[in-house]
Amino acid sequence: MAVTEPPTPTTPEIDEGLVRRLLADQYPSVAELPLRRLTPGGSDHVIHRLGDTMSVRLPRGDWAAGQAEKESLWLPLLAPRLPLAIPEPLFVGRPDHGYPWRWSVTRWLDGAQATPAALVDPARTARRLAEFLTALHRLPPAETLAPGHAGQDLADVGLPERDEATRADIEALKDTFPAEALTDLWEAALRAPAWDHPPMWFHGDFHVGNLLTRDGDISAVIDFGGLGQGDPACDLVIAWTLLTPEARPLFRETLGIDDATWTRGRAWALTTGLNAHRGYAATRPDVALATAHQITEALRG
Repeated sequence: MAVTEPPTPTTPEIDEGLVRRLLADQYPSVAELPLRRLTPGGSDHVIHRLGDTMSVRLPRGDWAAGQAEKESLWLPLLAPRLPLAIPEPLFVGRPDHGYPWRWSVTRWLDGAQATPAALVDPARTARRLAEFLTALHRLPPAETLAPGHAGQDLADVGLPERDEATRADIEALKDTFPAEALTDLWEAALRAPAWDHPPMWFHGDFHVGNLLTRDGDISAVIDFGGLGQGDPACDLVIAWTLLTPEARPLFRETLGIDDATWTRGRAWALTTGLNAHRGYAATRPDVALATAHQITEALRG
């Protein structure tokens, strides 16, 4: 939930040679399988497909460190309770060969990244996403799922913690987006009543890049590095990144979202869209297009 930093070079370079050395030393039973780097990959990880059934994920920097351990602990406990497929951790590797962070091998999930054009039924998409989030948000507390675990890796970060960065993004992008309207939405969310219910589980990065589709339907949810407990409003971002304006009311109704939480959700769509647009638009035309859509739709409501 922290402000995402753009990828920066790591030492050593995360190339096929490094991945093969790490596998050969730590997971030798799969080290000779074909290896293919995915491009552009994720903003947090360099990802290689390993054989036909696995992927290798190596954090790009400090901001993504710790995700391998978090997913290894929590995803096996969450998976049986959720209505869509999520990653299956197979192995967590240790730092070696000059690479400074833990890394992971997970089961490969087939599918294409979600886009509005790839989904044949907007209403079904809205219901399936809302049903997934309902199941996730209402999972038992961390201490129930993993007794003895304090859940310190499940921290909740709210909108006020992003205030300074969001205002800076609005100022930096004032020639691209209407600064006054952006500020009005942001300040309305800061004034909205805060979440005052028991903490709920949230995905923390629930957007199109972390959803897979098959045969015109949502098939899987990936990348749980932002998994936490607290205010679930951050997961509503998907309403303004993937859903049509006509499908949003159905999504909201299925989830049972109140006005304050919906407003905070719009603000999450705004702040994450601004942050990604400012960080990547100059080098990633696909991100520029997607985040411009996200910001515009968040303003629409």
